[in-house]
Formats: sequence, C-alpha cells, structure tokens
Amino acid sequence: MKTVRKIELLAPAKNKEIGKEAILHGADAVYIGISGFSARAAAGNSMEDIAELIEFAHQYNVRVYVALNTILYDNELPEVEKLIWELYRVNTDAIIVQDMGALQLNLPPIPFHASTQTDNRTVEKVQFLEKAGFSQVVLARELSIDEISEISSKVNIPLEVFVHGALCVSYSGQCYISQAVTERSANRGECAQMCRLPFDLEDADGKTIRKNTHLLSLKDFNQHENLEKLLDAGVSSLKIEGRLKDVTYVKNVVSAYRQRLDEIFTKRPEFMRASSGKSTIDFTPNLSKSFNRGFTDYFSNGRQHDIWSFDSPKSMGELVGTVKSVNKNWLSLKTKLPLNNGDGLCFIDKNGLNGFRVNRVEGDRVFPAETPNINIGTKVYRNYDHDFETRLTKKTAERKISASIAVREIPIGFVLQISDEDSNSYSFSSTFEKQPAQKPQYENIRTQFSKTGNTIFEIVDTNIDFSQDWFLPSSLLGEWRKKLILGLLSVRKINYKQERKQIQSTSHAFPEKELTYLGNVSNSKSRLFYTQHQSKILQPAFEQVKQKNVPLMFTKHCVKYVLGWCPRETKDRLSFREPFFLVNQQNRFKLTFNCKACVMEVIEDK
Repeated sequence: MKTVRKIELLAPAKNKEIGKEAILHGADAVYIGISGFSARAAAGNSMEDIAELIEFAHQYNVRVYVALNTILYDNELPEVEKLIWELYRVNTDAIIVQDMGALQLNLPPIPFHASTQTDNRTVEKVQFLEKAGFSQVVLARELSIDEISEISSKVNIPLEVFVHGALCVSYSGQCYISQAVTERSANRGECAQMCRLPFDLEDADGKTIRKNTHLLSLKDFNQHENLEKLLDAGVSSLKIEGRLKDVTYVKNVVSAYRQRLDEIFTKRPEFMRASSGKSTIDFTPNLSKSFNRGFTDYFSNGRQHDIWSFDSPKSMGELVGTVKSVNKNWLSLKTKLPLNNGDGLCFIDKNGLNGFRVNRVEGDRVFPAETPNINIGTKVYRNYDHDFETRLTKKTAERKISASIAVREIPIGFVLQISDEDSNSYSFSSTFEKQPAQKPQYENIRTQFSKTGNTIFEIVDTNIDFSQDWFLPSSLLGEWRKKLILGLLSVRKINYKQERKQIQSTSHAFPEKELTYLGNVSNSKSRLFYTQHQSKILQPAFEQVKQKNVPLMFTKHCVKYVLGWCPRETKDRLSFREPFFLVNQQNRFKLTFNCKACVMEVIEDK
C-alpha cells in the first residue's frame, strides 16, 4: 500500500489581507515577509499583522512561513535573533532563511527552510542542508524535472519548487549586477532588476548584432501542466512567486493551481492536500489574464529556445487576435474573445510594446481612447481585462470545513456534539424540560443547525436521536449552534499540529572547500558556520568588498543558444567575433560562455 503524501500549494502574501485571500482561494500555506529582512524589501510586514494572519490560517490547518531570507550584517544579528523569538511566540510555522549565520544564533525550536537564495541545485547541497537541520529546501528554478527526481531520490527532506511567476535570469543568490551598478543588493532584497533593461548586443569588433533588446529578460514561469510530473519527481511544496503582486493576481493564480491539484488528487489517491476545508470560487481562473510576459516552463523538460521576452519586460497578457482593418477612430479585430469597455490592449512593433485603452466596443470594432499606429495583421494582446479584474476586486471565494452535528436526548435534557473533517469534536449537555411537539421538528432542527453564516464550518449532516418529537424553540437551537461552533473552533486551535524543531550544532563538511564572494558570507556568525563545516572563506560578501573583473551573474539562459549559435547544435561559423557585449548608455557587460556547464556569465566591462 502506497503512503499518502501531503502536497502543499504555497502562495505569496504581500500583506495580511492578500494572505487571507490566498487561503480562502485554496492555498495550503502562505509565505510573507517581515519588515527589514525579506528578499522583497518592499513587502515587509509588522509582527502584529503576521500574528493576525497566522491565527486566521491555522483555523484551516494552513501554515504560515515568514521570509527572513537576506544576507545579514553583524550589527543586525541581535535584532534578527529577537525577531525569530517573536515569530516563534506568535506560532509562525517556519522561517525561510538565506544566511547560514542565522543557524548560529540562540534559537527557539522553530523549523527553518532553506531559501532558493542559498543556491540549491545539487544533490550534495541539499544533503548538506538536510544534515544541518533544515526542515524544507527550496530548489533552484533552473532544475529539470529529472534533476529534481534525482535529488529527491537521495534525500528525505521535503522539497519545494517554484511553479509560477517571474523568473530571475541568474541563479538566485548568485546575482551581483544590481549591487555592482546601483549598490542595491539582490541579496538584501533591493534588486534594481537590471535584467529587465534593454541592451545592444555587440561583438568584439563593435558590430551591433541586436539593437535595444531586452536580452536578459525572461518570460514568466508556468508549471500548470507539469504538476503531476513534479509530484511524481518527489516535490511536496509547490510555490507561487509574487510577494509584490496584488490581490487579483493571487486570487486568480492560486485558484487555477488549486483546481488543477484537486483534479490530480481525484485520480491519484497517494497524494492529498496539506490543509483542511474546501474552497468555492465564483469565477473561472485564467492564468493568461494575470500579469505575465508570456509563459515558459523554463528548463523543466529540457533546454528550449523560446524562454525569453526580448521585446518587452512588461505584461503581455492573453492573445486576443489580429488586426483586420484600421480606421481613423476605430480598428477591427479578428478574435473569438469578447472585449469590454475599459480593457487594456497592447501590441509589439519596432519600438517595442505599445498599448491603448478601449473606450467602447461595437461588434468586432474597437474604439480606442486614441487610435494607435498599428498595421493590419499585427497580433493584439489584452493585458488588462476590465470585467475580470473588477470581478476579482470583490468577494470571490469562501472556504468551509465540513462538520456534522449529533443531538440525542437524556433524562434531564439533551447532549450535543459537533465533529469536523479532521476528527476534532466538541460536546456539551443542556438541561431542558422536554415537551412533546405539536408538529414535526426534525426539519427545523437541521435548518437551524445549518445556519453557520460567516463561520468556517459547513454542516453536512445532522443526526437526531430522539424517542419522539420534542418541541425545541428556534432561539434555543440557535444558541446551541453558536456554542457548538465556538467550542469546535477552540478545539481546532488547541489541536493544531505545530511543528517544532530545534536546530542542533553540526560540523559535517560543506560541499565547497573554499568560498569566494559567491558564498555571500557577510557576518561573523556565517563565517563561524562555514569554518565549523570545514570550509575556508577566501572572500567576504560582494556587498562588503566589491570584487573586480568577476562574474556578476550566472545564468542558464544563453544568448548564443536562443539566437541559434550554440556550438552543440550548429557547426556553422559565426559571422561575429567573440567576446560579445551587452551595452546601453550607462553600462557595458562582457558575456562569457561556459559551454561545459551550459552557463552564461555576465561580467562588468570597464
């Protein structure tokens, strides 16, 4: 008999309100940033807000993880230690960290997850983190499903992977281009997103190969169709990127992945969801309607050419159709999609992405606020669906936990019990002078008990064990119902299975014997950690000492490959001389190609 494995849909929360909506729409866990130490510095939250989200989440057995995933400086360590203890006291389920120095602090027994910022792409690295005491590891986005399966087969620790959202072009935790150019560190949550800027591609002779192109900008990740493969590869946590995204994005994306996972669970009983309750939504999820630069599953099924969004780093949305004709005040489109007043449409031309707002629609004619300069045959996309977005700003979901009520008579009155889908139960007796009813009571009893309103429960069954019909006032039934629900809520809170784990001191060997700036060692505690684990530190973090003539970015996205110049795929001689350079008005970067490792490196050229 196969062991049933719990699968976690992990959603982003910019704030507590978005976190609650993620839960209502089907998330099994949410991750949220704490002010000051999150890899999304613009998405920090107060302790009070995090505590409120945790209390809401735990009603549904939903876990809350707090991202504290930046590198740390010595003067910050006392505050970080204090924060971790406070997070422990408000029942945070786990802390997501990048800096190994955090493991050397005086810690409460709280689980730690290794952020993708720790560059987790090998079996050896994940094995090390497991032995170091981590409870979950977030793998690098660049891994294929086969590589994930290989790691899973050699570790016991739960594995977490990203399944949707923006892609960092560099291996996470190994990108220094923002720090080098703007002194805004990606490892400190302040990435300036240099990779989304346009560049000219030049060869060694100064010839322009590509002009004003977003050569480092990738499409957005979409693993919707790969979920079953990921589960079979051993993944237990499926993570949606987006702690800077708004509530409509989170509602739509979480709902889409929840529905897909539930479909899989129906036919694959060896998998089950990791939280309680059933989410009911009143809209049809559509991933193309939320922010996206086009979609890719990246390297999940091997290397592909079409992973980039060279034309624009902005949202393209969904393909609407093509232009049939253009008039002074309107244009007609060949499309099967209904368009609405207020929609935002866009298209690509020689200048990149252009957009316009729809004033009104008459048949296939679109009347823009200002008619764009657009050619017949041009593809048109919708990156803002007015009706869809408006709908998602309102209440769109509820989540209910199934429960049943049993009521039976005793000599002095009645005994009532409520039980939920997780086998929690609460009961009490009520003294009541029984009087025979003049008319049948069972239907009214069931009706009154089913009125759970805005509570988290849905009464799916009521068992009545009476020797005869007894008269029970609706007001009394209402009081009993409220007492049952409050009692069951209290029992659920008491019975919540809070994972506790104390990090123990270890000394097993780190996979790398020597650490350069790529080790991101930025404080005395992290130096102690790596020394304790038999690794020699040659350089401090890049943020502390800027290294010259070193790679600022390591990426599996290869410009030569996407342009059809990969030496493994073609023997044609290039008409351009290497090295190649990315150039704009402010910056110049040299590209080097480690073809053996299939990695492109970006180096500042001054």
